[in-house]
Amino acid sequence: MTRLQVIQFEDAALAWWYQQRDELDMAPPYQRRGGLWNTRTRGLLIDSILNGYDIPKLYVADLSYVRFQEHVSLAVLPRKQNLRYAVIDGKQRFDAIFGFFENDLPLNSDFVYQDDPTVAVAGLRYGELRERFPLLARSFEQFRLTVMRVITDDEARISELFVRLNTSKPLTGAEVRNAMAGVVPILIRELADHDLFASRVRFDTQRGQDQNVAAKLLLIEFHGGFFVPTKKRELDRFVAEAADSPEAEVDYERARERVNGVLDVMAGIFHERDWLLRSQGPLSLYYWLVREYGGVHSHAIRPFLSDFDEALRQTRAALRQGINVEAIDPELAFYNDLNRSTNDVGSLEGRYTILARRFARWVEGDRSLAELAGQLQL
Repeated sequence: MTRLQVIQFEDAALAWWYQQRDELDMAPPYQRRGGLWNTRTRGLLIDSILNGYDIPKLYVADLSYVRFQEHVSLAVLPRKQNLRYAVIDGKQRFDAIFGFFENDLPLNSDFVYQDDPTVAVAGLRYGELRERFPLLARSFEQFRLTVMRVITDDEARISELFVRLNTSKPLTGAEVRNAMAGVVPILIRELADHDLFASRVRFDTQRGQDQNVAAKLLLIEFHGGFFVPTKKRELDRFVAEAADSPEAEVDYERARERVNGVLDVMAGIFHERDWLLRSQGPLSLYYWLVREYGGVHSHAIRPFLSDFDEALRQTRAALRQGINVEAIDPELAFYNDLNRSTNDVGSLEGRYTILARRFARWVEGDRSLAELAGQLQL
């Protein structure tokens, strides 16, 4: 059965869903990461429930019927963990509801119970609400969500439904690709779990920025170790084409292994929450520098990049303020210009050529980058 069926769950209260929480996979592979709602936004949902407002539909997959793809590892299959359900749409709402039940989330400090504004419940947690206002707590427990049960025997249909339901929401490119079918999203997730992204990068990874970088590196390695455009449309096409070419899975896996090997070296070069890894932009270039020179000169890469980053920062400041322009290195000025289009193949190739040439001079003892940074000090 590949047909998709969407039917409403039996009339189940919030308390019933809370009892089912251990049977509900809140983080299936296609799902966005949690924690996207701040405390106030989560509290507003509880406010709406207690005041009887309608809550948008939630969608939950019934995993009893799902046939998973053979190449998917057991580690990413909620059904293999004997879970009965998986969230498709409604993760943040379930998070807030369960958090309130578990006393992790208080009512907002400005909460007003509209049926009786004199009831002083602002700031209370669920346990306190049950103790002091049991009828109000009971109304929360018995509140009925509209939850749609999704039944299909094809895992890919669930991922597709997730994307369709979130089309009008501000999903990042990485989040959309994560929900697409095929082997590549799985490989991207595996790479994004690497220690480099877990402990070395300094940029935010909450919206899949680590997966975005991992996708770029995998794309470059898959195409034979040559720079290629890494804009959103190219990354989307890469994932989609892989889903249509299951016979090429071995090639994608080999590319992942090559990327993983370089990431291992990078994790040994960069520091924890390294300021050099404060943005995604240069990661592809740093990756390639380590790929080409990490075996012999790994000890020199981070000191060089530190000097290069400082020289580039001083160059940008001089260009912006028009001060000491005579001291500006034209090559660094050109690098700065190329930096405006970080995902164009011409920009990648041009910046890497400059970076590699400077590194070759640096390891030969030419510390002109550090000297230049001193000349441009404003």
